[in-house]
Amino acid sequence: MNENWIVESLKWTFELWNEKQAEIWELISLTPQEFKGGHIWSLALTINDALQAIGYGLLVLFFAISICKSTINFRDFRRPEQGLRFFIRFVLAKTAVTYGIELMNTVFNICGGIVSSIASKMGNMTSAVSLPEELETAINEVGFLASIPLWLITIIGCLVIIVLSFVMILTVYSRFFKLYMYTSFAPIPLSSFAGETTSFMGKAFIKSYAGVCLEGAVIVLACIIFSAFVSDGDITLASPDSTAVVQVLSYLAEIIFNMLVLAGLG
Repeated sequence: MNENWIVESLKWTFELWNEKQAEIWELISLTPQEFKGGHIWSLALTINDALQAIGYGLLVLFFAISICKSTINFRDFRRPEQGLRFFIRFVLAKTAVTYGIELMNTVFNICGGIVSSIASKMGNMTSAVSLPEELETAINEVGFLASIPLWLITIIGCLVIIVLSFVMILTVYSRFFKLYMYTSFAPIPLSSFAGETTSFMGKAFIKSYAGVCLEGAVIVLACIIFSAFVSDGDITLASPDSTAVVQVLSYLAEIIFNMLVLAGLG
């Protein structure tokens, strides 16, 4: 190992981070239908179709429970407004189960529009982390014995950055898996809208699904903020009079801190 190994390792690690950030933007821009060629989406639709029959059965069950709890006797149905209220609820719940995919696609497209608007207003979100020239010069001027602590700092710093880069990718991938699971399972919670006392399950499902869709906007905003920290030169270097070890440690510590914040927000 030598000083050049340290420089090359840091450069390679920063390039890997930049590549993963660019990959995140590509993944965020994809719809569930486009992700992995649409094969997983087709599977989710197949499961959704299979669960629709169960959803219709639960629809009737929840509707019957709602009627039993909301009416003392069947004479209440002689009032037109009471019967109409139940009829409208049943029709809306059946529509939600039948056209649940279209409903969920609409929610996803609205959230996707928010992501696109943020990205277009703020410009390129990919962060360009690089090794400053003055820091590279300081590393190359270090002697063999003095470079030994740099090896340890470089190895630890590079490992942490590599792990964080894959954590960010994992966050994006997990978002798609959540979307597919929500799509597959949708008929069951949507059928709860048939009952007044069970509708809270459907409302919670829609809110939770919207939250997963908006995770894309959170990831985009986090990456844009991180990019601003890097591109605007907010990462300060240690004094040139400091040793190379102190300079590298200070630079990596601030970079990794910002990456940790990004990973935590994502």
